Amino acid sequence: MDRWKSRVALVTGASVGIGAAVAKELVRCGMTVVGCARNLDKIQELAAECTKAGYSGVLVPIKCDLTKEEDILYMFATIKAQHKGVDVCINNAGLSLQGSLLSGTMSGWRNILDVNVLALSICTREAYQSMKERNVDDGHIININSVLGHLVGPVNDVHFYAATKFAVTALTEGLRQELREAKSHIRATSISPGVVDTEFGYRMYSDDPSKAEALYSRHKNLSGLDVAQAVLYVLGAPPHVQIGEILLRPVEQQL
Repeated sequence: MDRWKSRVALVTGASVGIGAAVAKELVRCGMTVVGCARNLDKIQELAAECTKAGYSGVLVPIKCDLTKEEDILYMFATIKAQHKGVDVCINNAGLSLQGSLLSGTMSGWRNILDVNVLALSICTREAYQSMKERNVDDGHIININSVLGHLVGPVNDVHFYAATKFAVTALTEGLRQELREAKSHIRATSISPGVVDTEFGYRMYSDDPSKAEALYSRHKNLSGLDVAQAVLYVLGAPPHVQIGEILLRPVEQQL
């Protein structure tokens, strides 16, 4: 990770869960990390925690509503003005809402699609343009995917979510192909975790926390740090090595 010291990483959804763990680890490794979310207070608390721990990097909180393209563009303009640009982009933000394909709502589906697919695509485009205009040829774009981006599980409430994660799988491979055609050495990776102990399930089942508790109590789950260490592994690979996909799940997870 030495070659990434003092370079700039963007982590979306950095206020909690996987995003917070990834941001913290990158700061520990000496990177300047721009952490974005709608809840700025939690990222500011995480930044203070990193400073107190004496990490060699710095966490820069920025507020951004990823469902609005203008917010994303403003965020990248701010990064350009303050830090010249992005060298690593971690598309972590993602959500699901309760509701099956037979009972879901247009507004709910649009919200999931906006964050999981469209925001990821816009951030990817803008990160690439940021790297290209500065002749950064060793950058990295990492999409935090899901095992549900590779299979459809028997849980009705996450079927639409799974569809968006299948899209992330396709988008990551499409990105790899386009980067290769552009004769770029910027790398693209998808990291697909199984069940991770985060607020994800509790947000999805906000009206019935017992459903989230049932989801998380089946076995020992992954932690945000487990996923963050996978990110470090990917970034630490030699520049000529393309790690296209990492799938990690709890040992006891069935699917």
